[in-house]
Amino acid sequence: QVQLVESGGGLVQAGGSLRLSCAASGRTFSDLIMGWFRQAPGNEREFVIAISRSGGTTKYGDSVKGRFTISRDNAKNMVYLQMNSLKPEDTAVYYCAAKRGSSVMVVADYEYWGQGAQVTVSS
Repeated sequence: QVQLVESGGGLVQAGGSLRLSCAASGRTFSDLIMGWFRQAPGNEREFVIAISRSGGTTKYGDSVKGRFTISRDNAKNMVYLQMNSLKPEDTAVYYCAAKRGSSVMVVADYEYWGQGAQVTVSS
């Protein structure tokens, strides 16, 4: 079993930046593909970005390309989501997710989920 805990959400003005962190425990972190998803009220959950086990490959969601980046520290069991040039439409609950198998390029099959962190971008 894997436990994921997000932190770093909050309120930011449009054009600003925010960094989310996700702490993982319960399994060898370097075995896991890590991703971020988000869900705004009334919307379906949306894939944001993911990173491979080694950190060498990133999969971007179309709406965040060029603005968001993901990184991981396998020694600290942490994954980070750096969000720049934030827009009001980025407002959502952001979820950290993990999976053991498949590929970072496949946005499905995530097995483990955090509780979510609220990000609100004001205009």
